[in-house]
Amino acid sequence: MASPQLSQFRRIVVKVGSALLVDSDKGEVRASWLAALADDMARLHREGRDVLVVSSGSIALGRSRLKLPRGALKLEESQAAAAVGQIALARIWSEVLGAHGIGAGQILVTLQDTEERRRYLNARSTIGKLLEWRAIPVINENDTVATNEIRYGDNDRLAARVATMASADLLVLLSDIDGLYDAPPKNNPNAKLIPVVDSISSEIEAVAGDAGSELSRGGMRTKVEAAKIATTGGTHMLIASGKIEHPLQAIADGGRCTWFLTPANPITSRKRWIAGSLEPKGTITIDAGAVAALRAGASLLPAGVIKVEGQFARGDAVIVRGPDTSEVGRGLIAYDAEDAERIKGRSSPDVMAILGISGRSEMIHRDDLVVGG
Repeated sequence: MASPQLSQFRRIVVKVGSALLVDSDKGEVRASWLAALADDMARLHREGRDVLVVSSGSIALGRSRLKLPRGALKLEESQAAAAVGQIALARIWSEVLGAHGIGAGQILVTLQDTEERRRYLNARSTIGKLLEWRAIPVINENDTVATNEIRYGDNDRLAARVATMASADLLVLLSDIDGLYDAPPKNNPNAKLIPVVDSISSEIEAVAGDAGSELSRGGMRTKVEAAKIATTGGTHMLIASGKIEHPLQAIADGGRCTWFLTPANPITSRKRWIAGSLEPKGTITIDAGAVAALRAGASLLPAGVIKVEGQFARGDAVIVRGPDTSEVGRGLIAYDAEDAERIKGRSSPDVMAILGISGRSEMIHRDDLVVGG
């Protein structure tokens, strides 16, 4: 299968690892390289694409600022170093993107934020609003609070979860190697780059190696794991070298990389998950006008709701029924059952007066809704 082109994608997540971002000898950011990467991102941004960054580097920068010795850190030491480094990392991204007139928004997440539906919806909504405002979200694992039990441990898999959460159609993992090889290239001079992976087979998993850098907690194995997450969620993924300047432009120019392809797209994969994988916790009955609006592709507004049943929390799956009780669809509700009951049948401007907060204008957003035939 032919490799896709960077120009085909509308929403792109770029993962940048510590080993690329930080000079381990000097303990400082590779300023020239980062400026070149920001140039690439700004070019995509000007073309109207949504760009997100998953950036490592907080612990590496923190230990440099604190002048900590080399070697492994205890959990509490890593968390304290991250607390210092996150400030530096946010400032660095703000400055390099601000040079192009682009705002940067920092989002810190843990494993639970992408697995627990309420937190998932909050993070997804925040990312969506930043992109709507044409800012670039800069996302990192919240190393200051994540324990070993609730952390990813590498930003490759975090980037894949972020990509599917944001309905991105492409995830770019910038690495110290230009792709996946059929054998470890350091040990085998005859190793060949695999340009396209149509599906992740046991053979593909077998050729993945482990991390090779002091600053990197990932490795090719975690990148293949990330590819599984991304492609299952309808997101294409590629691995490319980040050791060169302007790495995204190099990809656009047809540079060496490995593409992991998905047969789906982010929206259909997400809706398949909503429709078939989640147990409904309640039922929302809507009027005929709302049924027609949903079938035309609209979101469900409180004004169209005539009945609320069940005990559900924000982010839970609910069944949507028409006035004749037939099932219209299923979706992720944006309000707890109690609040949904209070605002049913009311216009969106009334929501703030009733709840005391502005809330969301949609009871169920169309991206979180699967409408039956």
